[in-house]
Amino acid sequence: MNKCKSYKVVILETSDVHGTIFPIDYSDNTRKEVGLSKIATLVKEERDKKEDLILIDNGDMLQGTPLIYHYANIDSKGINPLIKVMNIMKYDAAVVGNHEFNYGKNFLNNAARDSNFRWISSNIIDKDTRRPYLGRPYIIKELENGIKVGIIGSTTKYIPNWEDSNNIEGIDFLDVIFPLKTFVSYLKNVEKVDLLVVSYHGGYERNIKTDESTSETGENQAYEICENIPEIDVLLTGHQHVFINKKIINGVLTVSPGYQGKALVKVEVTLENSSGSWKVVDKDSILLDTEHVKEDQNILNQVEDYEKATQRWLDTPIGIVEGDMFINSHLKTRLKDNAFVEFINKVQMKYAKVDISATSLFDNKAKGFKGGITMRNVVSNYIYPNTLKVIRVKGKDIKEALERSAAYFQKGVKDNTYSKDNNIDIRYKNMKIQPYNYDMWEGIDYKLDLSKPLGKRVVLLNYKNAKLDMNKELDVVMNNYRAGGGGDYDMFKDKPVIREINIDMSELIADYIIKKKVIKAEFDGNWEVIYPKDYFDDQL
Repeated sequence: MNKCKSYKVVILETSDVHGTIFPIDYSDNTRKEVGLSKIATLVKEERDKKEDLILIDNGDMLQGTPLIYHYANIDSKGINPLIKVMNIMKYDAAVVGNHEFNYGKNFLNNAARDSNFRWISSNIIDKDTRRPYLGRPYIIKELENGIKVGIIGSTTKYIPNWEDSNNIEGIDFLDVIFPLKTFVSYLKNVEKVDLLVVSYHGGYERNIKTDESTSETGENQAYEICENIPEIDVLLTGHQHVFINKKIINGVLTVSPGYQGKALVKVEVTLENSSGSWKVVDKDSILLDTEHVKEDQNILNQVEDYEKATQRWLDTPIGIVEGDMFINSHLKTRLKDNAFVEFINKVQMKYAKVDISATSLFDNKAKGFKGGITMRNVVSNYIYPNTLKVIRVKGKDIKEALERSAAYFQKGVKDNTYSKDNNIDIRYKNMKIQPYNYDMWEGIDYKLDLSKPLGKRVVLLNYKNAKLDMNKELDVVMNNYRAGGGGDYDMFKDKPVIREINIDMSELIADYIIKKKVIKAEFDGNWEVIYPKDYFDDQL
């Protein structure tokens, strides 16, 4: 009688770290319980328990903080600081995320070149060779007892809707299903792997509690993957910044570790060998929170020079504001025209050479400007490396976009899981709060009435002191994410691109301030949101 052998495979996942190494908030250098340096401590502890564990990053590592922005745009000497840290931590593989392309292909290629691990994605294809970009769709790791673990990378196909076309020239982004089926079959039947893992930089197209559909754009396909390819044992996800310790879909264990190194996913898969082959008999997973974890000082020491250079750059004075552009209430800022939002729109209009602009207040941490302005102020207010596009739209597209933004507010939605703003439409809060999908416009006059039903909230829409003709064609500047239809602004998809300004918006803002030296806090009051007296209860 064969004696049953059992072995536990441990897989650790990070995702959406977004350039975060140090546990600080760069806007004011206060401590923030985030960062790869804290994750490194947990990884060390887990390696002490299980030396042959597998460590995977699921994408969006190489963008998101002033540290990596400074390295990418100001001083690129030496190895990428994120890659330096990942090499020290002994990652086994990293998946290409959508933000990996933000600084161009050369930036990503150099990062991959300097990595002591593989970058993988099965559905990002070189247009000429028709082979996976960066050369590898998967890795196979053979553990000390002979167990073979196959890990296939996959990435949201939606990248062309967001990314600057120059940054992805020569690359195709395929739907994830066919490549995954192909490589799952190959790893199972040819390579004979015992455990099959897919690391997918994408999220869930359904509500993970109710399983009801939330999006059909194709940006997120976790459910579709699980339902079409049940041979997968574990699906590592990300992209949506959601924390999921365990979700079973069609027998597939799925997880997601959140963002900025706030948590580490730990998956444990038990295999048994009773007849000459290993079989999965149990799967479990947990989230390891980093809030009370001490950072690994060795990691910080290894990138200290990068950090010091970044801090010097951030505190470089570039100009002053005359008046007040300070943001006291993010909710109020989204309800009525104000000096800060108007300033951002005016910068966009100047460099794009058009008279209509749309922008967002990307998060609820932006503070605006007051008094002296430094680079720290700029990058903490405009946090994404967006470029600008001018697209040609019709009046009806603008109206539809305003209705989309107006849906941000919905009376009766009381979900504080994602935001302190109670009356936010769940579509903006699904998985992660999405204030960056609420736009404010300059160059048109408009009024939104929250007492009206969704889809009928635009009660005033004028252009040059006359009612906007729904068929009139207009050139509008917005960031590249929105111009591609990002944020479910489908009315902007495939519109003619009149002009592209391929310089990061934060650089344009800084350039504008440096040239002006003094900027005036002013606004023309071209838009407002009106609402019933008790709509926001005690939030205002």
